[in-house]
Amino acid sequence: MKSTEKAGVQIQQNDRYSRQERFTPFGPEGQRRLASSHVLIIGAGALGTGIAETLVRGGVGTVTIADRDYVEWSNLQRQQLFQENDAAERCPKAVAAQRRLKEINSETIIHAHVLDVGVEELEELIQGVDLIMDATDNFDTRLLMNDMAQKHRIPWIYGGCVGSYGVTYTILPGKTPCLHCLLGTVPFGGETCDTAGIIAQAVQMVTANQTTEAFKLLGGYPEDLRGKLLSFDLWQNEYVAIAVDSVKKADCPSCGTHPTYPYLSAAHRQKTDVLCGRDTVQIRPAKPIQVNLKETADRLASLGEGRVEQNPFLVSFSVGTHRLVIFADGRALIHGTKDVTEARKIYHRYLG
Repeated sequence: MKSTEKAGVQIQQNDRYSRQERFTPFGPEGQRRLASSHVLIIGAGALGTGIAETLVRGGVGTVTIADRDYVEWSNLQRQQLFQENDAAERCPKAVAAQRRLKEINSETIIHAHVLDVGVEELEELIQGVDLIMDATDNFDTRLLMNDMAQKHRIPWIYGGCVGSYGVTYTILPGKTPCLHCLLGTVPFGGETCDTAGIIAQAVQMVTANQTTEAFKLLGGYPEDLRGKLLSFDLWQNEYVAIAVDSVKKADCPSCGTHPTYPYLSAAHRQKTDVLCGRDTVQIRPAKPIQVNLKETADRLASLGEGRVEQNPFLVSFSVGTHRLVIFADGRALIHGTKDVTEARKIYHRYLG
């Protein structure tokens, strides 16, 4: 290659982040800080792929992605890093995302982990991380992330969406309320993308707000953070920013003056058991809860995906080669598999 051609390539590479650097509130200094940062993304679905692409295109130095799932055809409508061949091959989402992200920006280091994130896994993943991005599909994992972030004093950005609704909040250990302060307990029986559907624009709105907050933190501009919980419904044309500082609790077991980090202990984790000789996995919430069986049956029946049966004690939902049985105390049996990861995926897909 001629020297003039090499020089031309170098000029183009130097120009890569120029439009971002020309944005005065961010500037070259923000870009330099971004390049030395490490972000952990938990989940590589709709939120995770949108977050990852924005951060990688923006020049984040290192991105780690963890996800337990593989690409399916229904993902392609909104999970922007994936292609038809990923779905045809059932490629693990973390691997497919890594492959595409390397094509987008070869300067960013991309780590991919195909795993179901638990306490031990998260302890390993957070080493050297500056920020955690929430792109999960369940509150069990979010509350685990929340306690881990509080324990290690790592900021994290909560985000969730379903239908046309979305919500996001930036959590700073020692300063803001944590997720435990906001929620108190793990929700159960809520809507999911599989039960209520989702429009891609809701995903894009959440990821736009999550990644903007990430740029402020990583770029060294914490004073510009929103400081409020953002909630919106695009279809209903509603957009609300809620001040939640007063919700912070001094006695919160996750972020209070004497934290015990309850969701890092076995007593507060969802429990799974492979039932001997039955090709079945049992999943139990950390604490017994009361499930409205009629509402659950009606919601599952409205999907038109499988057969729903109900009696006063349980709801049975048969879909494909699996049968999901839900009891009034929140316990569930997933028949047709001995794989705990697959069982958890089915459980969270239909029960939230």
